[in-house]
Amino acid sequence: MSFPKNRMRRLRSSDAMRRLVRQTNININNLVYPLFAREGKKLKEPIKSLTGCFYFSPDAIAKEAREVFSLGIPAVLLFGLPEKKDAAGSQAWAEDGVIQQAVKEIKSNIPELLVITDICLCEYTDHGHCGVIRDGKVDNDATCELLAKVALSHAQVGADIVAPSDMMDGRVKYIREALEENSFESIAIMSYAAKYASAFYGPFRDAAQSAPAFGDRKTYQMDPANSDQAMAEIALDIEEGADIIIVKPALPYLDVIYRASQRFDCPIAAYNVSGEYMMLNAAADAGLINRQNAMMETLTAIKRAGADILITYFAKDVAKIINS
Repeated sequence: MSFPKNRMRRLRSSDAMRRLVRQTNININNLVYPLFAREGKKLKEPIKSLTGCFYFSPDAIAKEAREVFSLGIPAVLLFGLPEKKDAAGSQAWAEDGVIQQAVKEIKSNIPELLVITDICLCEYTDHGHCGVIRDGKVDNDATCELLAKVALSHAQVGADIVAPSDMMDGRVKYIREALEENSFESIAIMSYAAKYASAFYGPFRDAAQSAPAFGDRKTYQMDPANSDQAMAEIALDIEEGADIIIVKPALPYLDVIYRASQRFDCPIAAYNVSGEYMMLNAAADAGLINRQNAMMETLTAIKRAGADILITYFAKDVAKIINS
């Protein structure tokens, strides 16, 4: 096949021309913004390990959610920090838990905003692991039963989507059954189906105060060397009732995002995690890169790999750029 002379030069001739023929575009509707709810009153406190992010008390979180919604971002992902922790993580499903309060506040003030809630126990347990500890190990099935209680408690206060991030085997099935048995068939499950035991979670674990007190999470999160396993995990979660799947982290696993997008007929979310976010911020603060350009290039690469949904701490910044 022959190509017209100078065609590529013509297609690069102006900003408008480049936008016209661009294959991959980030849309505000693709964005999800993570929010941290912390017990207290009138609280908006900077998170030291996550530049530009804050802790919000339930009574203050609706104001932030309204700003997110005003930018056109359709959804937030909530993480909770309880005042008290115990071995079972019981505040995760408490009627007056911090997330339960936050969901009520957001949905009563901005009902159109989609509220996604993280379903895990690590922020609520005094040992920092994602489940029930028996004989020094995480008890998979006992944990799944508690995760189902957490998901149900979030649905009861108005969550639109529940997002299990624990990586226990079978937890999607437990959650789906609990939701349907209680007439919450319309609640979607966004499953962290391919969540790797990554080095890029450090800033989040500091922010959420969820680092394990002993051992690590390699027995239930995935080995970074494996991609075939990710396909198997995703297939199992979809079979059990997941509506959306998440690949986490995003940048080191673009190949996994691509494989998932080619194989599975469901929305693929990619979590641009805290370490990826802060790595870019640190380089920008040091004057080594242009923050805005690197941010947009990074998220475009994730989208180009096949992600339909971008979960990112950059969401507000991206929305402002697109809106302007």
